[in-house]
Amino acid sequence: MARRVVTAACIAAAAFLASGCGSQGVKLSKDDPNHNGAVIFAARCGACHTLDVAGTQGSETDVSDRENVDGPNFNVRTEKIPDVLFAIANGGFSGAIMPENIVTGREAQAVAAFVAKYSGKQKTAGG
Repeated sequence: MARRVVTAACIAAAAFLASGCGSQGVKLSKDDPNHNGAVIFAARCGACHTLDVAGTQGSETDVSDRENVDGPNFNVRTEKIPDVLFAIANGGFSGAIMPENIVTGREAQAVAAFVAKYSGKQKTAGG
C-alpha cells in the first residue's frame, strides 16, 4: 500500500514538473513548419520569455514585480533571425542571465525562425 502511495506521488510530481512553469502549450498545428521551433522555445526559453503562440508566460509586464530572470516579452518585441541567433549564441544581448548556446545547430535555427515569424504581434504588453 505504501509503495502505491509513493508511486502515485512520484507520478503526480513528474506530471507537475513536465507541465512547465507558466506554459499553456504550443498553439501551432503539428504540420506548421515552425512547430518544432515553438516546441523547443517552450521547453528551453519559456521560463524567461513570453510568447503566446508558444504558450509561455516567462516575462513579467509589471515593472514593480520584475525578477532578474524575466526575459523580453516576444508578444510585443519584434525579432529578426540574425538577432535571435546572436542572442542564443551569446547569452542574450547583455550576457548577464541567459545561458550561452541554450540551443545549438538546427534547434537554434528552428527557434530563431519561429521567434522571427511570431514575435511582435501585439502593440503593447496588454494586447
